[in-house]
Amino acid sequence: MNRTETLSSLKATPQVSVLIVGAGINGIGTFRDLALNGVDVLLIDRGDFCSGASATSSHMAHGGIRYLENGEFRLVREAVKERNRMIQNAPHIVKPLPTTIPMFKYFSGLFNAPLKFLGWLDKPSERGSVIIKLGLMMYDAYTGSQRTVPRHKFYSRTESLKKWGKLNPQIVNTAVYYDGLISNPERLALEIVLDAEAENPRAHALNYVSLVGGAGKTVVVRDELTDESFEIEPKLVINAAGPWIDFANHSLGVTTRYIGGTKGSHLVLNHPELRAAIGENEFFFENKDGRIVLIFPLQDCVLVGTSDIKIDHPDEAICTNEEVDYFLEMTSRVFPNVKVGHEHVVFAFSGVRPLASSVAKTTAQYSRDHHIEVLSGDWTNLNYPVYSLVGGKWTSFRAFSEEVTDKALQSLGIKRNKNTQDLPIGGGRNYPRSAEERNKYINGLAAWTGLWRDRLEILFERYGTRVESLAEFLKLSEDTELNYLPDFTRREILFLIQHEKVEHLDDLLLRRTMLAMLGRLTRDAVNEVNGILAEAHGWNADRTQAEAEKTLRLLKDRHKVRL
Repeated sequence: MNRTETLSSLKATPQVSVLIVGAGINGIGTFRDLALNGVDVLLIDRGDFCSGASATSSHMAHGGIRYLENGEFRLVREAVKERNRMIQNAPHIVKPLPTTIPMFKYFSGLFNAPLKFLGWLDKPSERGSVIIKLGLMMYDAYTGSQRTVPRHKFYSRTESLKKWGKLNPQIVNTAVYYDGLISNPERLALEIVLDAEAENPRAHALNYVSLVGGAGKTVVVRDELTDESFEIEPKLVINAAGPWIDFANHSLGVTTRYIGGTKGSHLVLNHPELRAAIGENEFFFENKDGRIVLIFPLQDCVLVGTSDIKIDHPDEAICTNEEVDYFLEMTSRVFPNVKVGHEHVVFAFSGVRPLASSVAKTTAQYSRDHHIEVLSGDWTNLNYPVYSLVGGKWTSFRAFSEEVTDKALQSLGIKRNKNTQDLPIGGGRNYPRSAEERNKYINGLAAWTGLWRDRLEILFERYGTRVESLAEFLKLSEDTELNYLPDFTRREILFLIQHEKVEHLDDLLLRRTMLAMLGRLTRDAVNEVNGILAEAHGWNADRTQAEAEKTLRLLKDRHKVRL
């Protein structure tokens, strides 16, 4: 069903077993798991899918090596396994990532780490080679026999400078270990949504539908596109609103203080020299103040982050000029001869981690683990329980979703009959693993569709095996390249609009594609894509202009994009 049909069906028959509020990765993962097990489930979000906290990640699938110091061994063990599963299940988006740690001291932090583990020290400090070596040995051990990625290696100063010629010569060692690169988290989340709906005709996901309130057996929601409100009657509500969990509970008439989130900001730099200096390696290290920071290859650009700042209201999260200066200074510590300035910034973003409320003295000590808080009983005015999903991270979303689904199935009296551990995601299904298999696959597509092989190579890189559906759509009618984005075509954009729940221009520019994040946009390009969207949705001239102006303001105010 399309959006209009889904809304009409819900208004006619408002009963649903599970309502999930919040379409970040935890809500989306739970939606898929419930759909897979035959549950009639509705997922809503006041914005687009994966447009809140989940859209502001560091693009890493990682086990969290630094969490070992806080004693979160269960979380690290789980995250390492889930990292490996993501690489296996979504190979078109999640790939092994060699990660380099530059070290400037040998013994720093040797005594701090055990003191932090015991809770006797909260001051950040730079870790040296010895403590990092011990941490990496433990990190490798968690992978066990599941060798999805290689073990770590240590390099001397001489070896390191030979491998990375522009690295700071003051280093004493480097280490290289492997985590995962999530090249496009927003697409991964969207494909999980589409998989869920394809699996179960009683599973529906709606973007731009907000939670208004709740009492008794009903939840009031509002269609943000039409401003029309209507009621849903769920047996269970799952609050997956991330940093907005307490606000969502307040809308249901319940006061909670579950979230104590911290802000993380990032920059995207268009800097060919820096991109060449890091190669295909992420550089993950501690600055002098003990803060974990990263320099990350993102296609032809470089992602730099991240901050960890206490914040009270998630809607106020924005990358400040002070953070920009910090990131640029931090980059020069690792590559002192590579000049990086504000002129290289093509995109910035900031979001709030939905961490559990904490009394820890530093944000680095806030737990990154996840758990479920249950609201039920006579003290609420609700006839249904509310599960609030506190914490969670991209890497472990599947495991957290499985935990939530098991609890929901038990509440509903339904037996689990399918699991997601080895379930491919979207364009990762039947993905060719070797270069030979890939070449054979694309040649077959070219023969079948008549499309140019070079074009199919580009589309395969963007969409994995989902390129089959796209190619079938492209061949149905004459297609033309876009004037201002020549590696995209009109029908490719139209496919995204018609098949991927695009309602606003920023859905296309920020989440269905990476055009904004990679600094690919001009004002003409924005208007060209907006024209295709306007025609597809039947917008008039005023509506089309308003959409373009709103998107340009968003890019400028929240992402430092000036067109």
